[in-house]
Amino acid sequence: MKPLKALTDNPEIEAAAGHDHVMDTQCPFCSVQCKMQIVEHFGKERNTYTVLPKPNAASEGRLCIKGMNAYQHALSGERLSFPMAKVNGEFVRVSWEEAYRLIQSNFTQTEQRYGSNAIGVYGGGSLTNESAYLLGKFARVALRTKYIDYNGRFCMSAAASAGNKAFGMDRGLTNQLSDIPLARCIILAGTNIAECQPTLMPYFTRAKENGAFIIAIDPRNTGTTELADLHLKVKPGMDAALVNGMLKVIVDDGYVDEAFAKERTKGFSELKEHLASVDLNDIAEITGVPLEQIRGAAEAFGKAATGMVFTARGVEQQTDGYMAVRNFLNMVLITGKIGKEGCGYGAITGQGNGQGGREHGQKADQLPGYRLIENPADRAYIAEVWGVLPDELPEKGVSAYEMMEKIHEEEIRALFVMGSNPIVSNPNANFVEEGLRKLEFLVVADMFLSETARMADLILPTSSYLENEGTLTNLEGRVLLREASREVTDEVKHDWEILCGIAEALGKEWYFSYTAAEQIFEELRVASRGGIADYYGITYDRLRKEEGVYWPCPSLDHPGEKRLFETAFAHPGGKAELVAVENHFPAEQVSGEFPLYLTTGRVLSHYLTGVQTRRSHTLAARSFESFMEIHPKTAQKYRIEDGSLIKLESKRGSIVVRSKVTREIREDTVFVPMHWGDIQNVNKITNQALDPTCKMPGFKVCAVNAKPLVESM
Repeated sequence: MKPLKALTDNPEIEAAAGHDHVMDTQCPFCSVQCKMQIVEHFGKERNTYTVLPKPNAASEGRLCIKGMNAYQHALSGERLSFPMAKVNGEFVRVSWEEAYRLIQSNFTQTEQRYGSNAIGVYGGGSLTNESAYLLGKFARVALRTKYIDYNGRFCMSAAASAGNKAFGMDRGLTNQLSDIPLARCIILAGTNIAECQPTLMPYFTRAKENGAFIIAIDPRNTGTTELADLHLKVKPGMDAALVNGMLKVIVDDGYVDEAFAKERTKGFSELKEHLASVDLNDIAEITGVPLEQIRGAAEAFGKAATGMVFTARGVEQQTDGYMAVRNFLNMVLITGKIGKEGCGYGAITGQGNGQGGREHGQKADQLPGYRLIENPADRAYIAEVWGVLPDELPEKGVSAYEMMEKIHEEEIRALFVMGSNPIVSNPNANFVEEGLRKLEFLVVADMFLSETARMADLILPTSSYLENEGTLTNLEGRVLLREASREVTDEVKHDWEILCGIAEALGKEWYFSYTAAEQIFEELRVASRGGIADYYGITYDRLRKEEGVYWPCPSLDHPGEKRLFETAFAHPGGKAELVAVENHFPAEQVSGEFPLYLTTGRVLSHYLTGVQTRRSHTLAARSFESFMEIHPKTAQKYRIEDGSLIKLESKRGSIVVRSKVTREIREDTVFVPMHWGDIQNVNKITNQALDPTCKMPGFKVCAVNAKPLVESM
């Protein structure tokens, strides 16, 4: 995984460039968005492929196992290749003209019978910026529905809400990745970078080689915690309380940057007053982290000249995810570790375009440029860009899971899903499936017959990352251009083409007369101009020449903001906001019937609900079934043998997975990955309780019991 100096310095790439079909692209999976070159060698019996990393500023020329094998799903024989409608319970091939007629007929009837808000739109965080922007416009202009949200709600909403409130804006990293090796102390909270974003690990190993003290916060031992100097094995759901303990030590022992706190923040006095009532012994007891470790972590971060904090889903997918992140931001702010070299905060974005996907209108409360749909000035500006009246734009809708509730209540009668698999990604998945069965019309646009697509009345085939040109925004806030490197086959269409086709069928073609992704981006530039996420100064030409541009970038001669908040925060007045955070307990506690905590996450070989990675034979072979990690003492207590099938049950349902006995997890906790559907779908048992601020479900902790499957038969 050594970085490549330049494309021409790599003899493998030079040698491959003359062979067959060379495709320059970037990985479709995580938020690093590593660049790569795929060489297709044409053979008499079958084609073979060589995958080579390309130098770039984010991954420095590295690829992980997922990126190396991403071409396999894009070239899979399981790809959907033409529209299909369900007739008498079976899918039959239909033309695009017939597909559009079905949508026009059903959506029109739904609107006439129940109103425009009876149609819902559900997007995804892997769509390009162009498709995400157009999906938001499509919902609000073509359908005039307020009900639009996306699966990124389950990824970044806690961190995004916290960043917006604390800093005045949300960008995944407040600084460049290249600042990481300059930090003297790094906190990795609820993030397993070694498996989720492995090409970033060298940044942290270089930091450690430079003398950085690394603290990991996670109830499990992982490849990431192995790198740490100190591992705080926190009880699931108790991150906010743990930070309260660390903050108390920082304040009481004099590690506060008093000048920074006074001059550049608001609310420090209230925070200190709150921390005065915190009892460190209580914190140790409720978090399961020894007091000496809490003190050690606080002192290490407080004393360090430079430092950074990174959070991910372990902290954020909680019913207090927003406040937990706010508490980590309190720690960054009162120590003055932001807005300068080697300092900052990073929300480790999960999905490939999780950052860009939430900036331009897929969320229920947003308009392009991170504008707010309830702000009259924002509505007026976007209405003018779109050529409609402000009053014609719908109001704010609800979050992704709340949309599932609206479906269950039959307030939403028809649903259009693009680039998502909600039946697997939502919590309380049995409830979600019951709701989807109530729909009068379900349309799914996808590459594969996902668990959700199987339930559809109409399926529309979409292009893959190799075929679909567009921009994506990585975890740093760096906008990248992914060129199309392969022609679409059969009757497959790009996401944006599908949206334009439906709009035309609905009589709204004037608003959707695009012929290329770049044309959509040009409109996005104008729509985002002056907003928090300002892309106006970014063009395809600049992206080709500069290999990525950071936002905000308000003009063509602006270099893009590589490091945020050097002199001021984005709030009026320029000050960041601190907040007192109460100790919070998970929405669901263990009991005699459900004595174990369940937490969920990812594994190296798979991505999200596995729709794509389970179609890669190499990745599927590495991790072909789900599993449950359980401590040996706990396994013995519940008579569970290693490698046996077990039934894992909560108040909401049950799943069957294989046991994996390991000392790498707390005795009171079990872990199951999220990449499988049907009987292995862990979200059949996760809790649907939502964070009250950002509406993030509490995926990371619920109460379960575990039994050998043979005993339950």
